[in-house]
Amino acid sequence: MRRSIIDSFNYAVSGIIASIKTERNMLIHYIIAVGIVGLSLFFNFTRTEFLVLLFATTLVLVLEMINTAIERIVDMITKDYHPYARLAKDIAAGAVLIGSLNALIVAYLLFFDRLSDFSEVIIFKIKNSSIHLTFVSLILVILLTIGLKAKYYKGRGTHFQGGVVSGHSAIAFCISTIVAFLAVDILTITLTFGLALLVAESRIEGKIHTLVEVILGALLGILIGILVFQVIG
Repeated sequence: MRRSIIDSFNYAVSGIIASIKTERNMLIHYIIAVGIVGLSLFFNFTRTEFLVLLFATTLVLVLEMINTAIERIVDMITKDYHPYARLAKDIAAGAVLIGSLNALIVAYLLFFDRLSDFSEVIIFKIKNSSIHLTFVSLILVILLTIGLKAKYYKGRGTHFQGGVVSGHSAIAFCISTIVAFLAVDILTITLTFGLALLVAESRIEGKIHTLVEVILGALLGILIGILVFQVIG
């Protein structure tokens, strides 16, 4: 059962990466999603506002993937023109359009008033809670890991197993870096980085990643953690 769950997870991630690599619209939505999540760092969103923004952004990505899946199924079933095939594709595309319009409205409502006072927000004071910074850091690490795996996929195995960077190492070291900024106890920091090292070592021992891929993942996690907490926060 455990192996089946892991396989299902890997196949799901492979589907996400494949859609980014093969679909131009999905790539555009992905880049916008990364930009929106990063931009949220510069605004004093409440927890509810951030959740609404995250949901609206995620909804567009989900609908675009469903649209892609429907198009692939229709093309597999028939290569000839059929009004129902066109209708299925049009309806799926309409769902993406509605989701995109919803995201635009949400972005307008959340960003417009704040953008009017943009200089004060950016130049003078950036207010962010450690909870918000933590979630944004982890989301950025995950999104960038997926993007790098999609860009440099070697064509063997699943996208999530292996790849140019170790996602597990990136997340583990990002969490360790966050703890280092929030904790005041050197022992806690040391133990946290020790756990991150064990995660990285397990990826090498399991022959899922090479040493270089694990190091690149660790560097990605640490850099994102430093960027968000020290430079931006």
